[in-house]
Amino acid sequence: MAYVGPKDAAPILLEGLQRLEYRGYDSAGVVVSSKGFKVRKVKGRVADLAQAVPARFKGTLGIGHTRWATHGEPSDVNAHPHLSTDERVAVVHNGIIENATELRAKLEADGVVFASETDSEVLSHLIARTVEETSSLEEAVRKALKSVVGTYGIAVLDAERPGEVVVARNGSPIVLGIGEKEMFAASDVAALVRYTRQVVHLEDGELAVLRADGFHTFASGGLETAKEPLTVDVEAGHYDTGGFEHYLLKEISEQPETVARTLRGRLDERFHIAHLGGLNMDARETRSFRRVKIIGCGSAYYSGQIGAQLIEELARIPADAEPASEFRYRNPVVDPDTLYVAISQSGETYDTLAAVQELKRKGGRVIGIVNAVGSAIAREVDGGIYLHAGPEVSVASTKAFTSTAVAFALLALHFGRVHDLSPADGRRIVDGLAKLPDQIEEILKQGDRIRDFARKYAGRPSIMFVGRVRGYPVAREGAQKLKEISYIHAEAYPASELKHGPLALIGPEMPTVAIVPDDELLDKNLTTLGEIRARGGNVLMIGHREPDAKLADDAIVVPKNEIELDPILLTIPLQLLAYHAAVALERDVDKPRNLAKSVTVE
Repeated sequence: MAYVGPKDAAPILLEGLQRLEYRGYDSAGVVVSSKGFKVRKVKGRVADLAQAVPARFKGTLGIGHTRWATHGEPSDVNAHPHLSTDERVAVVHNGIIENATELRAKLEADGVVFASETDSEVLSHLIARTVEETSSLEEAVRKALKSVVGTYGIAVLDAERPGEVVVARNGSPIVLGIGEKEMFAASDVAALVRYTRQVVHLEDGELAVLRADGFHTFASGGLETAKEPLTVDVEAGHYDTGGFEHYLLKEISEQPETVARTLRGRLDERFHIAHLGGLNMDARETRSFRRVKIIGCGSAYYSGQIGAQLIEELARIPADAEPASEFRYRNPVVDPDTLYVAISQSGETYDTLAAVQELKRKGGRVIGIVNAVGSAIAREVDGGIYLHAGPEVSVASTKAFTSTAVAFALLALHFGRVHDLSPADGRRIVDGLAKLPDQIEEILKQGDRIRDFARKYAGRPSIMFVGRVRGYPVAREGAQKLKEISYIHAEAYPASELKHGPLALIGPEMPTVAIVPDDELLDKNLTTLGEIRARGGNVLMIGHREPDAKLADDAIVVPKNEIELDPILLTIPLQLLAYHAAVALERDVDKPRNLAKSVTVE
């Protein structure tokens, strides 16, 4: 976060960092410029930093940062900002400097003494070595970055140039905010919307110089670039908890509305098709694709598995999903007959962005399913679908996951109707999609009952999740939610694979959450429950009907939709189960340990 203008910078920086805390929260710090630098940084949260900042901490120019540790443990010393030895240059940095060890060794050989274990401190010393040799801070930063390999979103101050801040981007997001005789910069618009809705997104390789009266942007070679401000359609209130105890519960509860927004204007009940003009593809081009490859990370990858199943079932096009973090490293064959779909809530997930860029270099056609308008992936792809789910603050994705699955249903319907999906089946899917918001509302009304189940199972050291075909990605997402916010060990397996190894784990101390939709595999799934119960395992069944008491100890019954769309509804109880288990165990629900919302590093 950076600020330059007529106001006291520290309160603005602290408020902005509070809104950015979901991006990193093991330590925090700020520096303001006023006849030299005033610095405060602490291990811990932004609230701890606010208590450490004295009343007389004045300056109208400053930068701040919340850290997610990659080099060096969380500590006061390793917290940002980092200053040069002579305290002339101050830097905050998102990303990873891959050649930091080499650069550090060279600097130490020249007599530089490092204060921290971080890779980021290298930047402050590199810039300090060039700042006296150059005519501007922007030139000094540009020159220093020529020796840097890695990803960065940085903000830089020079104590001898107190009216400006320089920011630069390569792989980590930087957004400029344009105010009234004041300028801001941050890694996310969340920090800016209280002050302005006029923003500029930097591209990789761009720098910007911010002064109170405006900004200039430059390419890494020094040529000035022209940037047009955008108006973001979010407000500060979107980032409040809205009376809920946690952001996560608020975001789970918003899903009837967010799913309705994802669908709005996209369903054609006359011709039973989906309107997806943002794909930038006509019918002939759509028919030319012979395969769909979906890439994403974490929950986005699991939603991609649901999407692949939908595309195969409705459009009869071969489709599969793969973690973007693996895809980008295995030298994939890029087929001109394959459509690639990149998924990211933030639109800034580094592994996914790098995979998109690799695909583009090799001539692949890539579309995106993204929540954040104007994000890097949204700008990089050839077209796509915006989710319109609104800001998602909690680290664990819920409403964005659900809206992504709905977006895939729209995409599958669109592809299906261009191919061989009949009008009758198109009408069936359109009607099913239209029912989703009300059906999600029905599931949310079971919150108290699901809370009781969560308390019952929260004390177990490990939980198995199983599902078959459509239910398997639901099981994977359920296990992901539980482990990331409650810290209960959870694993997901295809139900058909239990007897090939995992069944050895089943016993009284290992409960199983079973995804059992009322589809053509119902009898096989019920047989699996019998195998688990015969070995003393407890079963919590998520399905469409109350099971025989011999097959399940507990059950959560969800409304029935079309079999292709049922996975979307079956996911909702698992979100509530994970949330209430985390609350029962007194976890930090919105900010789970070791995780950050938008992973912009490798």
